[in-house]
Amino acid sequence: MTETNATLLDHFDRARLVQCRHYAPHDVLGQHLVETSEGRRVLFRTVQPGADAVSVGIGNAAPIAMTNTGDDIFELLTDSAERSESYNFDVTWGEHTTTIADPYNCLPTVGELDLHLIGEGRHERLWEALGARVLTNHEGEPSGVAFSVWAPHAAGVAVIGDFNGWNARQHPMRCLGSTGIWELYIPGVHAGAHYKFAITTGDGNRLDKADPMARLAEPAPATASIVVGPHNYAWQDQDWIAKRQSHDFLHQPMSVYEVHLGSWRKGLSYRELATELVSYVRDKGYTHVELMGVSEHPFEPSWGYQVTSYYAPNNRYGGPDDFRALIDALHAAGIGVIMDWVPGHFPRDEWALARFDGQACYEHPDPRRGDQPDWGTHVFDFGRNEVKNFLVANALYWCHEFHIDGLRVDAVASMLYLDYSRKDGEWLPNIYGGRENLDAVSFLQEMNATVQRDVPGVLTIAEESTSWPGVTKPTHEDGLGFSLKWNMGWMHDTLEYIQRDPIYRGHHHGEITFSMVYAYSENYVLPISHDEVVHGKGTLWSRMPAGSSWDRAAMVRTLLAYMWSHPGKKLLFQGQEFGQVQEWNEGRGVDWGDNEGWEGEFHRGIGALSTKLNELYTSLPALGTGDHSPEGFRWIAADDSHNNVLSYIRRSEDGSQQVACVINFSGTTHENYRIGLPVAGTWREVLNTDHTEYEGAGRGQGDLIAEGPGSHGLSTSAVLEVPAHTARFFVLED
Repeated sequence: MTETNATLLDHFDRARLVQCRHYAPHDVLGQHLVETSEGRRVLFRTVQPGADAVSVGIGNAAPIAMTNTGDDIFELLTDSAERSESYNFDVTWGEHTTTIADPYNCLPTVGELDLHLIGEGRHERLWEALGARVLTNHEGEPSGVAFSVWAPHAAGVAVIGDFNGWNARQHPMRCLGSTGIWELYIPGVHAGAHYKFAITTGDGNRLDKADPMARLAEPAPATASIVVGPHNYAWQDQDWIAKRQSHDFLHQPMSVYEVHLGSWRKGLSYRELATELVSYVRDKGYTHVELMGVSEHPFEPSWGYQVTSYYAPNNRYGGPDDFRALIDALHAAGIGVIMDWVPGHFPRDEWALARFDGQACYEHPDPRRGDQPDWGTHVFDFGRNEVKNFLVANALYWCHEFHIDGLRVDAVASMLYLDYSRKDGEWLPNIYGGRENLDAVSFLQEMNATVQRDVPGVLTIAEESTSWPGVTKPTHEDGLGFSLKWNMGWMHDTLEYIQRDPIYRGHHHGEITFSMVYAYSENYVLPISHDEVVHGKGTLWSRMPAGSSWDRAAMVRTLLAYMWSHPGKKLLFQGQEFGQVQEWNEGRGVDWGDNEGWEGEFHRGIGALSTKLNELYTSLPALGTGDHSPEGFRWIAADDSHNNVLSYIRRSEDGSQQVACVINFSGTTHENYRIGLPVAGTWREVLNTDHTEYEGAGRGQGDLIAEGPGSHGLSTSAVLEVPAHTARFFVLED
């Protein structure tokens, strides 16, 4: 400690300020009444690192010089016995002098109710209490920023940023009771300022941490948080939001285009995507997009599944209002927006959430529950009120602040099972000795129930790869409460079947029919996602058995038609809608222009077919309204393994429409193939994947006349030609 002049500062307080360990800096900094030998006097005290001189200006009076008492702590003991309503400090560094308001002359900006709700884990608008919030004066002009952060094990916390030279001694924060919340209002700081929290741990180490509640983060490799003011974006989607609240998603078509924004078309911003992506998705007929990697993540090849800033949209493509503009444009085109949400785990980056205040804070303290070996990440402590609050509020944040229509929750199975990807002895059983993570179950139920109550019409979708019961069952019936669940079993079985040579498929016919055994056990989405077209798995095109390009294209068309006629909502990853040849790479983007892309041989035909499938799915009630009701599906023939043919009837929920679907997965054309039909009359052909419009051979076209004898347990029948690798759909005429 440097030599000091006469001071009224207790040496313990001085040490705490110097060591950045003071839990109540407002008690010693700012303006205070003190007892002296001459009675009560007003004392001013401030810390101004590196300052050559500091003076205090009280009201309209001339500034009075303060004394440096050592350690850059400046004091002034006045003759006044009354506190001043307003004062400023004039701080001089060399030849430069600036006037600043005193942060330590301000009341707390986090209220008692906020603190109570945070402690209870029930603050549903947490972003309005924590983080960096721009405050305004009586005229409505920005006056400064209120900083607050949860760091329950910290010995001291300070705000550092480009406004104080990143010096932790300049702006120490106060701890608000036993809540673990640290708070400081700094006048004069504005939107755009870069900042972090300097945390002094219990053992005296310093950690410079990004704000867990940051609304914007610096693009990687930089790691600071950025102050964002109240958004002034003028939303134009009021009609969409009103309609969403009463939309019956379960009984309506839902066709999702999964997009990685950075690689759909390389180099596009949110604003450019609001034109190009929206136009493409609308023309292709999808009802929704699902966006990968929305929350800020520093490592691009993680695709957004290693999140470091849960409240900040990805800054690579623009700011928060730019992201709002993209969503608004999608809504204007009648397209819903689902985002990937990753509450199951978070990365170990030392500047982010990991060991946030020197101890396990957001993660579970026991590594048998707090570490995820598969991904080298930490697992959230779902049983801790503040952590659960952080995540539930985050789900609401995206819905309220960005009008998100759905959250696809990543890796739900890793949350539900304590032994997920762990060997014996590497996991800690629950209180009953089981492997179920009861805290995670409770969290998921609370999240789903809260989102569906607070923002009606918003979907929650589980990527859950096991047979956990009741994933889409309501929470009041002891289910997890999700709206929908990815049908991973259908995906794996279908892709396993389709990549076999047609001559062997008959021996594996059960793989393609098994999905109907459990099709109505949950509310399912049929996903062919990014995970299935990367890391050596190939694409839909390259998964097809070796053969000519014509054969591969025909098989891709047949697979897509089968998927769009199978019960369940649809999801397809970018590039697969036209049969991209090369597997996805986030650094390369979609192959739009070369001969393996949209313009290439047979790929234009696949693209035209995917557009037609969306048109049929959204316009024919038999295909789009009975996804989750057994009455919406009836096998004609499920057991024709010899011919590798599936045939079935799809019915609309109200029974007014029927569509017969015949899928030939073999490499042989069946010229006189009889199928049973429930009603005699004309069945109009609405799709033939071998049509020349889709660059097929144009075989087996035409309507069906059902007038033959009963067959397959149905009252009548018809004979048709089913070309090799072809799907045909027929709708019963009135």
